[in-house]
Amino acid sequence: MADLNVLIHAIETVLSWPGIALIALGVVIGIIGGGLPGVGGALTLAIATPFTLQMGAVNAIIFLIGIYNGVMYGGSISAILFNVPGSASAAATTLEGYPMAREGRAVDALTISAVSSSIGDFLGGVAVLAILPVLVSVVLMFGTPEYFLVAVLGLSLIIIVSEGSFLKDVMAGGFGVMLATVGVAPMLPVQRYTFGQLGLYNGISFVAALIGIFAVSEMLRLSKQGGAISRGGAVDIGGSVRSGIQTVLAKPITLVKSSVIGLLVGAVPGSGGSVSTFIAYGEAKRASKNPEKFGDGSEEGIVATESSNNATVSGSLIPTLTFGIPGSTTTAVLIGALMLHGIRPGPALFGAQINLTYSIFVTLIVCSFVILALGLLVVRWAGYLTTVNTSVIIPIIIVLSILGAFSLNSNYFDVFVVLTLGIIGYFMESYDYSLVAFLLGLILGPIAEENLSRSLSLSNGSFDIFFTTPLRLLLVVASVVIIVGPYLGPMLKKQFNSITEA
Repeated sequence: MADLNVLIHAIETVLSWPGIALIALGVVIGIIGGGLPGVGGALTLAIATPFTLQMGAVNAIIFLIGIYNGVMYGGSISAILFNVPGSASAAATTLEGYPMAREGRAVDALTISAVSSSIGDFLGGVAVLAILPVLVSVVLMFGTPEYFLVAVLGLSLIIIVSEGSFLKDVMAGGFGVMLATVGVAPMLPVQRYTFGQLGLYNGISFVAALIGIFAVSEMLRLSKQGGAISRGGAVDIGGSVRSGIQTVLAKPITLVKSSVIGLLVGAVPGSGGSVSTFIAYGEAKRASKNPEKFGDGSEEGIVATESSNNATVSGSLIPTLTFGIPGSTTTAVLIGALMLHGIRPGPALFGAQINLTYSIFVTLIVCSFVILALGLLVVRWAGYLTTVNTSVIIPIIIVLSILGAFSLNSNYFDVFVVLTLGIIGYFMESYDYSLVAFLLGLILGPIAEENLSRSLSLSNGSFDIFFTTPLRLLLVVASVVIIVGPYLGPMLKKQFNSITEA
């Protein structure tokens, strides 16, 4: 009964003014940010976050969740029209969306994308709301030692998210942890790495760091491209909204199955939409009665990728809200927004602030209807988003980044952080240093340090506190497996093969 009352209150909060207006505005901004290749979710959220300072915490998060959802759908626009995914999660949509556009069925493809995205959003939000009472019980089992071990587990995920040189990704993660140590130490009145600068006493602003790493560095990269954002030629905006809707409704099994894949994969930290969409696409092709059509403009392929894509949002919010471990770079920025408004992921969001948690997932459901309405409304002129010249985009983003940084604390030091980390981020990407690993270090480093200090204080300096319960042992074992697995697995496989061959 208590859960039902909280849910009803959350629905009233989201659907009242200005909640519903903020959702609509957020989705519109998200669609624009997602439809511009090179912008994407993390950058759009990073720029928008400082401008939510004057909002209440609930309204600010509602607004940012709307942006997040809009980006996930908006990325498919340029993917379909010009074979240029607006975000990594829309990459799989290019496989079928662009061939459909080249055939003169762009409206069909864009409609399928909008309807599938909205249904994936709806199913994901409903599923998480259904399991939320159980999730509350699980989270409340975690104390200070568990949160230290979870942070260590999150840092070990750098090995999993590593896409290039493992050493480079560890260095990137270490750089994030190092920046997080600047300022006054937790539980000790000791200054670290402040060099006598008053602006460093409170540490590096997390949001300023995000704006620099994403917005400024991306604009530096985009400045080398020049011309219009899209490199493709014009396509025929043909087809009909009605046939697109009928196509989606005719494939309920693909819709539900792909949404479940998106939800489950999204809940694995470091995975995100770029992984879930390709898994859903592969499963749809495997189960299809006409797999030979995939690659030449299969409607079923778009249904799978786009429903999975938006369901991933709900899944990625599970580790984000429960343990503070980002499910993607976009949710990493969302953690920064929560902290900016004095909200720490963890038990508080499932106790005193449970209304905010319910409001977030109710917002996801409302977003599904907003995306459906806006998506069907913009299909005819959506292509104009991708023809914007970079000479227009770059100065706008840079100015908004600087204004946003200054608005954080009304000082120029945050502006310096944005510009400096923007240049560093540009070179990190240029030389294949993982920004995801950097974010994991920046976010989880302080959580690990603070909870380690508290745990050792509780145990009078004994590390035995981390091995005293089955849950803690499980977290320790999971971290060890993640760290040694990539190396131990091939060795064991080679040993097994040599034994069987003998």
